[in-house]
Amino acid sequence: MRIRGIIILLLISLSLSAQQQSARKREVEKQLKTLSAEIENGNRLLNENRKSIASILSNLNLILQQIDARKKLIALLEKEIQDLNKEIASREIQVKKLNRDLQQKKDNYALSVQKIYQQKNNQEQLLFVLSANNLAQSFRRMLYLKEYAAWRKQQAEEIVSQQAKLNIEKEALLADKQAKEELANIKKTEEDNLLREENARKTEVANLQKNTKEIQTEIDKKKKQVAALDREISKIIAEEIAKANKAAKADPQTVRKAETTGGYAMTKEEQVLSSSFAGNKGKLPFPLKGSYKIVSRYGLQQYGDSKNLSFNNNGIDIKTTSGNNAKAVFDGVVSSIVVASGVLPTIVIQHGNYFTAYSNLEQLYVKKGDKVKTGQDIGKIYTDREKDNETILHFELRKDQEKQNPELWLIR
Repeated sequence: MRIRGIIILLLISLSLSAQQQSARKREVEKQLKTLSAEIENGNRLLNENRKSIASILSNLNLILQQIDARKKLIALLEKEIQDLNKEIASREIQVKKLNRDLQQKKDNYALSVQKIYQQKNNQEQLLFVLSANNLAQSFRRMLYLKEYAAWRKQQAEEIVSQQAKLNIEKEALLADKQAKEELANIKKTEEDNLLREENARKTEVANLQKNTKEIQTEIDKKKKQVAALDREISKIIAEEIAKANKAAKADPQTVRKAETTGGYAMTKEEQVLSSSFAGNKGKLPFPLKGSYKIVSRYGLQQYGDSKNLSFNNNGIDIKTTSGNNAKAVFDGVVSSIVVASGVLPTIVIQHGNYFTAYSNLEQLYVKKGDKVKTGQDIGKIYTDREKDNETILHFELRKDQEKQNPELWLIR
């Protein structure tokens, strides 16, 4: 069953729960959509290139993330199955209680009907009223008969209502049991997929071991690119900080403020922009549209057991489809266009004392000093025709000179 089918099934099962669970249903739906997008994009991108040494590294990263996403999906399915087990147990108790209450009402109603039949006709009820000792007693007997008739009617209505509740609860119980069975089958399928991906990971690791020398060359190349880009971005930020400090000294009337010692001294307008940027942490749009997969995360990237087969990533590498554009994640000003050694053009955008960098571009749509808006196309991402049209955007985020994990800032 496709992952979208999983979402539909879980939403159906969740909809059978009480209304107070609607917030939980929305959260589960969000998690499922995120995981399904990760897995489906990963599957699509994995099929794009399998030839070059760089592709071996990229594929290994993709497979590792597929495994991680698949494990999260299985864990989510397991939790839903456990929740359904609790729901089923609760419904079974409710069904038993409703059955008992219904039977008691039926028994009480049967007794009242039996008493009615024992009174052969309405004349007995009339004699019951007329045989009273006085008018007041006669009136009370009339009220009693009227209330007794109303009670019987109410009992009949409650029996019908109780039977309807019981039928609804039985249907919900059956639906929960069917949903649980379906989820268990899906979970088994996902576990089988996970096993295949684990085997694929072993294959890619074996490829690494067979091509250690070539992999080492690729890693060394990557390290040089990372170092060169880091130097250029750090240099640009240092220049912006120095420029701001110089402006502050030249014009004391203009109030400038830095959040950190040695940081960028912001004008009031820049402080507002910076505060707004910080307030959107975890909600910034992705720096591109369409299908994508993060193939290299922030921090240490380790390949195999050797320490030499690793490098430290200052941002994230996002694999996407050919022809895609990089997009600004927030309003700002193009601080610089960087061309580092061994790296294709990089656009650095300033957002107060925050800086975002978009690297590996083959065509630029903006220039230094341009103001940009959130979601604006700023450049076309480079597509490597010699690597099966591999298209990867490198994205970094810094606060002053402090490197940030971009994934913590982007909406997922």
